[in-house]
Amino acid sequence: MAHLEVITLDGIPEVGPGDDLVEIMVSSMNATGLVFKDGDVICVAQKIISKSENRFVDLKAVQPSPDALRYAGKSDKDARLVEVMLRESREVLRVRTGVIIVEDKRGLVLANAGIDSSNVPGSTADRVLLLPMDPDASAACLRSTLEQRTRCKLAVLIIDSIGRAWRSGTVGTAIGCAGLP
Repeated sequence: MAHLEVITLDGIPEVGPGDDLVEIMVSSMNATGLVFKDGDVICVAQKIISKSENRFVDLKAVQPSPDALRYAGKSDKDARLVEVMLRESREVLRVRTGVIIVEDKRGLVLANAGIDSSNVPGSTADRVLLLPMDPDASAACLRSTLEQRTRCKLAVLIIDSIGRAWRSGTVGTAIGCAGLP
């Protein structure tokens, strides 16, 4: 009989650049008496992946382009942040006060290119966090290392809460996966 059980891991520390996510996960599992099993699907927040991959940008080092200045005026956003959004995007789809909707490099349609400053350690208005460069590759690497360490057949999802363009609210979305069709 198939069943679904969702278990959150306690004791996950603040993740920083270069942190060993597999060690963190295995230690947390051990501390709570849990073990990985074949068929488990491990869901990891993109913010954890982005932090471990050092996807931080210091806006003080960003020089806005003429396009960024134009979009910043229309959206009432910091032109340096808009420049980073443009660098992370294929196309700007819509601009209005407070939001810029883009198709990002990964093909996701997102507000503000998924760039965030919430829950960023040492966060100021000048420090932001980007999405992982290649969420599928990040998931594959994490899966491979987890499987070697645990000797279990696993799947990994990298998840994020994403606002739907032209709609209110957010939805949980897998932006990267490995081990699942």
